[in-house]
Amino acid sequence: MGLTSQSTGRSTTREIFNIKRNNNEPVIALAGNPNTGKSTLFNALTGLRQHTGNWPGKTVLRAEGSFIHNGRRYTLIDLPGTYSLLANSADEEVARDFICFAKPDATVVVVDATCLERNLNLVLQVMEITSKVIVCVNLIDEARRKKLRVDADKLSKKLGVPVITTAARSGEGLPRLMDVISDVVWGRLTPKPKLVRYTGEVEEAIARLEPKVRAAVGDGINARWVALRLLDGDTKLVQAMEKFLSEKEIVRVAQEVLA
Repeated sequence: MGLTSQSTGRSTTREIFNIKRNNNEPVIALAGNPNTGKSTLFNALTGLRQHTGNWPGKTVLRAEGSFIHNGRRYTLIDLPGTYSLLANSADEEVARDFICFAKPDATVVVVDATCLERNLNLVLQVMEITSKVIVCVNLIDEARRKKLRVDADKLSKKLGVPVITTAARSGEGLPRLMDVISDVVWGRLTPKPKLVRYTGEVEEAIARLEPKVRAAVGDGINARWVALRLLDGDTKLVQAMEKFLSEKEIVRVAQEVLA
């Protein structure tokens, strides 16, 4: 049983998030831990073409802007800074729901070049939801001052997604970042995330559950990721799916798993 095009259509879902675009311009999500320079990057890309407000039904601040690259306009959504997408806070819930249900055309995950290990946890979580991921290693100037070297090519091979180094305050790397965003959005570059593999027991449980999830929600949501969250007992995700999707079959699947 699959979802209807009306219930899974990106334009319909984006209207729930109050994403209003002209000429169907691509929507780019900007995610990242706090203190990675994400807001500085957002400001550098959008300049004066931005506005702020609150996310629908939340007190969480929302920033939306746009940038123009090679004659095309892109909508940029600055998601709340989070360390995780497990939805243990309103900020995490907003970030998770937008990436999962609004299905941005690309998601840029901003990480701090001086503390990559801590930031990569979020990258791995985002890659479980969507393949259209770009890692932006920001604050590369700070890393150089600390005598730290980031091998972007090697990191890209390890993750299976494009990795771009930037220093948003000075504008370093931003033209290259926009090039890669454009390439991912228009299909000239296809990221192939290398997902975390779990123990044999967990992978076996995922293999049993994933087909049931896919039958319930179709291809609109990453079935493997939903299966993982259900196995983790994530009732908040089920509530979000009831909110954003008009399909009740997933509730039955979830009840079987969470019982």
